[in-house]
Amino acid sequence: MTGLFLPLPDETRKILNRLPGLINETFPLPGRFRAELGRDVAELSRLLTSGRGDRGASYLGKPALLSAYLRYFLPWNVYRLSRLFSFLSPDLKPHDAVNDFGAGPLTLAASLWISRPELRGIPLEFRCLDRTGAVLEAGKKFFSALTSETGNCPWDLKIIRGELNGLGTFARKALGKTTNDIPGGKAHPDISGGFPEKPAALTAAVNIYNELIWGFSPMDTQGLRRFAENQARLLSSLTETSGSILVVEPGIPRSGEFISLLRSGLIKAGRPPLSPCTHQSTCPLPGGRSKGGKEKWCHFAFDTLDAPEELHKLSAAAHIPKERAVLSYFLAGPLSASAPGSCQDGKVKIRVVSDSFPLGAGVQREGTWGRYSCCEGGLVLVTGSRRALEDVPSGTLAELPLVEGARDPKSKALLAAIKP
Repeated sequence: MTGLFLPLPDETRKILNRLPGLINETFPLPGRFRAELGRDVAELSRLLTSGRGDRGASYLGKPALLSAYLRYFLPWNVYRLSRLFSFLSPDLKPHDAVNDFGAGPLTLAASLWISRPELRGIPLEFRCLDRTGAVLEAGKKFFSALTSETGNCPWDLKIIRGELNGLGTFARKALGKTTNDIPGGKAHPDISGGFPEKPAALTAAVNIYNELIWGFSPMDTQGLRRFAENQARLLSSLTETSGSILVVEPGIPRSGEFISLLRSGLIKAGRPPLSPCTHQSTCPLPGGRSKGGKEKWCHFAFDTLDAPEELHKLSAAAHIPKERAVLSYFLAGPLSASAPGSCQDGKVKIRVVSDSFPLGAGVQREGTWGRYSCCEGGLVLVTGSRRALEDVPSGTLAELPLVEGARDPKSKALLAAIKP
């Protein structure tokens, strides 16, 4: 068995532990904000979740909220991505380009610099797109401070202010099309003069789609599906045929539903899944409302024991403790790449997704606990003792035989068992 979110390497953890101090040095906190930092973090958290309707398009342009974002959400997001990149290794070569959509304060670039030391010595071009100029400029300053500790940085970071859908014009040029099958949108003036036409080796969209899908009704599945298919074509057209596409979103049901739809669109565009999926069959965890009234969506949770202590203290001051981090993600591969391989000897590849939970009394299964998982055949309920299941945390890739002819009577999931 192999896991996704393994403990951080020592070097990565040491750099992350220095982040809070580095951010404070780079962005000295005015006295008027210092006493209210916990409150500002809590307010920004509200605006990003339940209070979305109360914020404007450039809410991070407000000094107090930008300060809270830089000190709390930036390092937590870098931590989450660093945990992900400790497992995922982008295939980047000298002079490759990286599209970073929803770049914010250059979180993606910082995470790659911290967690993938083998990339620090090669020249790369980052196209960092975001609609808020103040955040991008803060990101340049932060990234410069981060990389100055380890010498000269050969990366070329292009800062581009604009909207994601404003890139439709460039996507059409890349495909040589004039049709409307690529979303257009009104391009921001800075995009029309500043976005390179060369496709990227890696296109990443991190924490941007949860903003863009907010206006869709939870009942408008078809509208969300059309949007996801359009975005799949857009992302694919801006990526080299040999390149890959990474989408990372908060681990909430709506984001999981969108990523499942985007996955289908990317597969349709000829880009099979590389991770976390073990197959390119229909997603058995698509989010949305099931017949039983409960959502099952693909997301992964991991503990934050190795996160910086200062971050935990600030989380406590804002009354939003983070004992665990949660995210949904999808990595699509090159065009016409081979799909994930299957197992031999009657076993199947199973990706464990959910937390463990006790099974109902009277259910005749081996063990009393279960975890919902995914395989090529569909949804799987992995069963076993509580202790055995604690050894297969969210994200674990296991090779197990399915229980022949058996299904869970409640979820209709296939069954697999882990021996103590």
